Amino acid sequence: MYDGRKGSSSPLQQAIHLLPLAGRAAELRLTERLAERGMSRPHLAVLAALAEHGPHAKPDLAARIGLTLTDALPIVQTLLAARLVEAFPVHIDRRHEVVMVNAAGRGTLDLLHADAAAAQDDLLRSLTRGERAQLNALLRRVCATAERPERSERSGPGSPAGPASGG
Repeated sequence: MYDGRKGSSSPLQQAIHLLPLAGRAAELRLTERLAERGMSRPHLAVLAALAEHGPHAKPDLAARIGLTLTDALPIVQTLLAARLVEAFPVHIDRRHEVVMVNAAGRGTLDLLHADAAAAQDDLLRSLTRGERAQLNALLRRVCATAERPERSERSGPGSPAGPASGG
């Protein structure tokens, strides 16, 4: 069994294996909370992007949240039907629309953020407030490192990408 004071002799107890397990547990809790409101992570992403970055054309909104336009359109349509966002024509021919979040959408987004916080509290209930803050700071650093391009130090001799050894 893992002992945080001593580390672990099991390679499967290393962070590289534990992070995905924790991520799946977090995703499951968040997904369940969002589903109780008839929402999903893409719904949350659309509302959050519109609230934070303002109105978007549908293709730009899809790109911002990392979805194809084909995948984003049903999400936007669901939010339009629920009257959480509004669409406005932007050209005379009325073929192009801009989507923006409205007051009801902002209220729903606040509820979804509260649901996310509750899911997080459930997952991290065994940690103290200080440990939660420390974990958050460490995860932000890990994520920042993960977003940077790989360092050239890995391509030295003896590494898979490095020069071949020998004569």
